[in-house]
Amino acid sequence: MKTVVVSVSNDITHDQRVAKVCSTLHNNGFQVKVVGRKLKNSRPLNFPYQTKRIKLLFNKGFLFYFELNVRLFFFLLFTKKDVLLANDLDTLLPNHLVSKLTKKKLVFDSHEFFSEIPELVDRNFTKQVWQTLERLLIPKQKLGITVSNGIAQEYLERFKVSFNVIKNYPKRNETIKNSNSNPFDGNDKSIILYQGAVNLGRGLELMIDTMHYLPDCQLVIIGDGDLMNELKNKVESSSLSDRISFLGKKTPEDLRKITPWASIGISLEEDLGLNYRYALPNKLFDYIQAEVPVLVSNLPEMKHIVETHKVGEVINSREPEALAEQMKKMLHKDFSKNLSKAKKEFIWEYQEQKLLAIFQ
Repeated sequence: MKTVVVSVSNDITHDQRVAKVCSTLHNNGFQVKVVGRKLKNSRPLNFPYQTKRIKLLFNKGFLFYFELNVRLFFFLLFTKKDVLLANDLDTLLPNHLVSKLTKKKLVFDSHEFFSEIPELVDRNFTKQVWQTLERLLIPKQKLGITVSNGIAQEYLERFKVSFNVIKNYPKRNETIKNSNSNPFDGNDKSIILYQGAVNLGRGLELMIDTMHYLPDCQLVIIGDGDLMNELKNKVESSSLSDRISFLGKKTPEDLRKITPWASIGISLEEDLGLNYRYALPNKLFDYIQAEVPVLVSNLPEMKHIVETHKVGEVINSREPEALAEQMKKMLHKDFSKNLSKAKKEFIWEYQEQKLLAIFQ
């Protein structure tokens, strides 16, 4: 039985892609061990495969990444393994070094175009550090996977290396809605749902401003991130606390029960670099799997999905009043047939064989 050691820089709990990959490997005869980091508020883990969390002294900035990479290097070097799986650029260096030293196979899963994330827009030195790592490491990766055709094409053009595309499709979800399980019971407003990281460039400030023009709607934000306190303050100062709810992080199991009750699922990322431009986020396919119409940014990958499969709309304007008008009209449209058809196509089960071919 081959042992796959999987590295992440998060605390493992809420990483849907890693959970799906590990579950697929585990169910197909691989011994899986995931190593991440332990946070103060980390929840207990309950996966059918091994997990290990490393408690770090530093949790942000250069010292965090330095400590994480050093600790990962020594853990990976001395743990039993046949295959290494590095998730994102921030875990690639120790995996690459250990792979070379031990002659073990390395798979690199690039969830994001790391040097193009919005958080680096005004941080030139930090961005240059990540770009240097990309130039040094990515061309050397023989087994790379990523989340969208756009990122794969960009890697090919920049680094002359081919990446396999494994989309962020959810597992098939047959959850049936019934009135007894409605998490918004007693709320007669249309639910506009955002689920994902609460970070820069996600369009959440725009959506909060738009809520002034949507008196019959409730905005529900599920997730956590750097902007959480800032957004909560904005909601309070805008006198919108009664119509905007922050539910914090939820497990994938919780999301499968909550998401189907939304009227619209939003993914309004700004065009802040190639990472968002070519994004195909988990939430887009989670909405579709829950048969919730989607409203997305006018960015090429998301736009292609929505317009090809007619499962929602692409925003016409990033001006709050105009966006509100589009959403009001959208609430009266029926996307159910197209959503029912698309959800059967966009499932993880169809990505598994491509994934297994890489590891086998």
